[in-house]
Amino acid sequence: MTQRTPVLVTGGAGYIGSHAVLALKDAGWPVAVIDNLVTGFRFAVPDGVPFYQGDIADDALLQRIFAEQGMGGGTGAIMHFAGSVVVPESVEKPLDYYANNTVKSRALLASAVAAGVPHFIFSSTAATYGVPDVARVTEDTPQRPINPYGWSKLMTEQMLADTAAAHALNYCALRYFNVAGADPEGRTGQSTAGATHLIKVAVEAALGKRDHVAVYGTDFDTRDGTGVRDYIHVSDLAAAHVLALETLMAEPGRSLTMNCGYGRGFSVMEVLDAVDRVTNRRIERRLQGRRAGDPGELISDPSRLRATLPWQPRHADLDAIIGHALQWERTLSGIRGES
Repeated sequence: MTQRTPVLVTGGAGYIGSHAVLALKDAGWPVAVIDNLVTGFRFAVPDGVPFYQGDIADDALLQRIFAEQGMGGGTGAIMHFAGSVVVPESVEKPLDYYANNTVKSRALLASAVAAGVPHFIFSSTAATYGVPDVARVTEDTPQRPINPYGWSKLMTEQMLADTAAAHALNYCALRYFNVAGADPEGRTGQSTAGATHLIKVAVEAALGKRDHVAVYGTDFDTRDGTGVRDYIHVSDLAAAHVLALETLMAEPGRSLTMNCGYGRGFSVMEVLDAVDRVTNRRIERRLQGRRAGDPGELISDPSRLRATLPWQPRHADLDAIIGHALQWERTLSGIRGES
């Protein structure tokens, strides 16, 4: 069994990070969280998990965390989720995205190297592929981002590769496709107000928190003209992170880059039809033009992930993903005191 050494989760009060914290705790790993709470929520961090409110570029804070959590001197790991994730916003505010996603990741890496933290798992994205020329995207598909968000993540991937070549650190870059759903036990979920993720927006509309769902682009070269994406349940994604960490620790000279998806796509309209089906009500669709930086279709080939890790998805069903998102949205209403 892999020794359970301390793990620091950056952005652990956010959507995906909070699910990774739960997955680590459930598997018996000691875990701590750093989050500046700009988009994260303190309630998303479980009781008993050490929490540090601050910035991942604050080297003094990080060195204190590493010392307090016993993460230096060749033990410990970092799971890095902190960052900005809204593609259209990255087009409007590119320098903000390069500062938050790339420059601060560089600072985090420098702090990790200085402390002797040997393992680093990075929350990357399928946006690094841009608009691929193939129907199924492998890790060898050329990376040609079409927005600053994708570029900011690709730059961090390159920094990781260069750092691993020069220092005693190995890493795993996990390129997410579209993450959705919520913890099946209802412990956490996507909580951001004004979120742009389709399934989150759609379940909000189904519960009357929005009066419609905007459909951005109906003229893509897809089966119904709307964008097609590969949706992966957030808990399955979190499980992949824990398995990746175990692999990095077992093979310290090896680094990994893997797609995280199910290898199938659903269009925007198909997702909205599924939400209608699960909730037994009709969501109003409002058709609009394409957003800047949106590809028409993005579907993973997860073969490397499945071949490398003993990963068995437990929630690879669109209706189940929607059902868990809906359950969390109702829970979140209670947390916020909404009627």
